[in-house]
Amino acid sequence: MTSSTATFGQAFKIGALETLPLQMGVAPFALIFGTLAGPAGLPPWAALAMSVLVYAGSSQFLALSLLAAGAALPVIIFTTLIVNLRHALYSATLQLPFSHQPFLRRAALAFFLTDETFAVVQSAASQQIAPLDAVMFGSGLVNYTTWVSFTALGIVLGQNIPELQHWGLEFAMVATFTGIVVPLLVTRAQVICAVVAGATALLAHALPYKLGLLLAVLFGVSAAMHFREKA
Repeated sequence: MTSSTATFGQAFKIGALETLPLQMGVAPFALIFGTLAGPAGLPPWAALAMSVLVYAGSSQFLALSLLAAGAALPVIIFTTLIVNLRHALYSATLQLPFSHQPFLRRAALAFFLTDETFAVVQSAASQQIAPLDAVMFGSGLVNYTTWVSFTALGIVLGQNIPELQHWGLEFAMVATFTGIVVPLLVTRAQVICAVVAGATALLAHALPYKLGLLLAVLFGVSAAMHFREKA
């Protein structure tokens, strides 16, 4: 384990650079969202505003499908809330290293909390790189810029290139998350957690509202804790 105290600018740069490779998955994901917005009945300005203000990939895709199906607003809000419950787990994990930060700063940084940024910040925390808020801001800003920019590009391309959403670009997101998780698996408990969570997610894939992801987290963590107690 390494320990490093950097200036705000240096830590910001670390967060930004560590996040850049992950954009290979974020960019096509945002591109697909932009192309799907029009066919789902969302005006270009509304699709771009959703990425600017909501900034939540899975929830935005789900909201699109619900809007296209004519779902009521309370249903959309509740469903997207369920899908994003994993962010509560992320927040709980980061609570201790960020507990000394003022509430308003923590609230602002929470807006940038995504799967990619969580992985980068968690990695920096394990290496005791500080200040973590600068790392998170650097990571979040890069990820946010990519998401909004490629949403806009997807909106434009979706209006000019037919069937772009069927090009299979979403595979890049799978590759990205594989690249995020695998380097973090350094103990047997972590490997067991990943294997159990992955198997659960596959078996529970058909459950509505992505509840399979929540079950995967629950079973994965439980398996890892059980293994550590037996060890």
